[in-house]
Amino acid sequence: MDYDEILFDVEVRMEKTIDVLTGEYRGMRTGRANPGLVENLRVDYYGSPTPLRQIANISAPEANLLVIKPYDPSSLGGIEKAIQKSEIGIQPQNDGRIIRLVIPPLSEERRKQLVSRAKDVAEEARISARNIRREGNKAAESLEKDGTISEDDLEKLKGEIQKLTDKTIEKIDAAFKEKSKELMEM
Repeated sequence: MDYDEILFDVEVRMEKTIDVLTGEYRGMRTGRANPGLVENLRVDYYGSPTPLRQIANISAPEANLLVIKPYDPSSLGGIEKAIQKSEIGIQPQNDGRIIRLVIPPLSEERRKQLVSRAKDVAEEARISARNIRREGNKAAESLEKDGTISEDDLEKLKGEIQKLTDKTIEKIDAAFKEKSKELMEM
């Protein structure tokens, strides 16, 4: 690896950390119907766990209703079981063609629990970003030991890695702030 490859690798991994965080947040219940709540549920479809979004159309025709229409009607039972096993806490209503999920309003206590969970997810993302920074710095130090880069270049690279880390943590904090605001809205 050289200077640019290390920087590029750190940047790509930091972006993936943000993507994972936003994916986690998308799946958190907010009291409003959002297809992100169930789209990544794994459904046993002909013996293999398949994301729900690949085997069904998920829509939110109303603010408190999700409608799941499978492409293959024989998968209704598997979809229903996957929803029941998940931690979303909503009982599916199966009419033989589609599944309806009525999203009940969240209690104040449940909202606070979700904000706490969002905070934990954000902290996991921050830890991931710091680990990526540490690994990038180690790779940079090994380049300096090998004589590939100078001591000045090492410090410059570490500075750029730190800037990427700071920017990533700012994005994480902004995403957490936005999600907690969304969760606490009535």
